[in-house]
Amino acid sequence: MKLLTHVGRCHASCIESSLTTATLLFNYVVMMIVRTVLVELSAIPGIAYRQKLSSGTGLVVMRYGTAQPGLATLSRTSGDPVPASNANLELYPINAFREAFALTSGLPFSRRGKVQLIEQASSREPEPTSAIEDAPLVDFSIVDSPEYQAILDAYTSQKGELSFHLLNKDLIQFASASKVMAEMIASNATIEDLRNHAVRAKFETLTGNTRLTDAQLNGVVELLDEISPRTALREFEDELRRMLGHAKR
Repeated sequence: MKLLTHVGRCHASCIESSLTTATLLFNYVVMMIVRTVLVELSAIPGIAYRQKLSSGTGLVVMRYGTAQPGLATLSRTSGDPVPASNANLELYPINAFREAFALTSGLPFSRRGKVQLIEQASSREPEPTSAIEDAPLVDFSIVDSPEYQAILDAYTSQKGELSFHLLNKDLIQFASASKVMAEMIASNATIEDLRNHAVRAKFETLTGNTRLTDAQLNGVVELLDEISPRTALREFEDELRRMLGHAKR
């Protein structure tokens, strides 16, 4: 008997929080990784999460009663999941990866325990299956930073998803009201310079830290890009292009 039969369908942290110690299905190993919360799938009997890799973002699908997980990367052009060459598509069909992609979209990364899936039979003690292969080490400094946490606190919805629309809206409002931004636009500043100025101002307001380095700012934006199904600040950059075009006319 699987231990999640009473849980029902969960789309975020409810799977991790609703299980008691006595009925723990997901065994956390000492090793920490940067990943999202777990989501439960309907395409197959199993769970999924996104994991931050040094080379980008990985999508991990784990099926109950199966030791080997299904792994996929996210295409940097289309954003679609691309199963690994050794993925068993009979156990992990493409629609399972697509559902996992949809359910984890917008869920923020955080430092979390590595996952081992355990299936408990009614007549014996639970036995751990093999965990996923160790990913290349990822720098925790960004995901643990107060700047990243401030973004999560300000723009994470009750569902646990980051609202990139609200973040972009706030940046657009700042750009529209800022005299410095108006002067930069009038002098035909680059999109990158305009974006960086607005992002710095927003992060300084959220954190109260006026000594943020370019590396700190870029690191948080890059992590947000990994979470977003598309470039995190695309709406804002599109508006900056419109403002620059209007200024030229």
